[in-house]
Amino acid sequence: MSRVASIVCAVSLVLYGASCFILPASTPRGAPQQGAGAVAQPSASSVAPESAGSWSPIAIGAALGLLAAVATARPALAADLENGEAVFQGNCTACHAGGNNSIVAEKKLKKDALVTYGKYDVGAIITQVTNGNGSMPAFGDKLGPDDIEDVANWVYNKADKW
Repeated sequence: MSRVASIVCAVSLVLYGASCFILPASTPRGAPQQGAGAVAQPSASSVAPESAGSWSPIAIGAALGLLAAVATARPALAADLENGEAVFQGNCTACHAGGNNSIVAEKKLKKDALVTYGKYDVGAIITQVTNGNGSMPAFGDKLGPDDIEDVANWVYNKADKW
């Protein structure tokens, strides 16, 4: 639904922007009218070029580029939960399969255990994954900051579902 709304908004903005580049087909309403008997000499600054079209190719290109960018872009998320799950599957399931802890049984990744040990916070999970603690090794050198943030958000979101 949000993608459709984004596309509609982008198309509206493109059409509005393109309409700004349309040249007027007639004399504007407020422009002074020439008398029937008077011969007017146009000044050099008021003569419009003969070949000017009503649509600017730059405006059309910009509009199509914006439309393509909006239509094909993934929505920006603070954390990529799919990547977080992949990082968890590749690095954490050996000890934490199903939200459990095979090394220290009471320190699970389930919500009640995280709350008990003061880890039910994305920042606390990021610190734990980065620096390690107790039996858990540090992953700060092995994983990038984005991967650590993604896996921390995934664990936080998954904690009450295990």
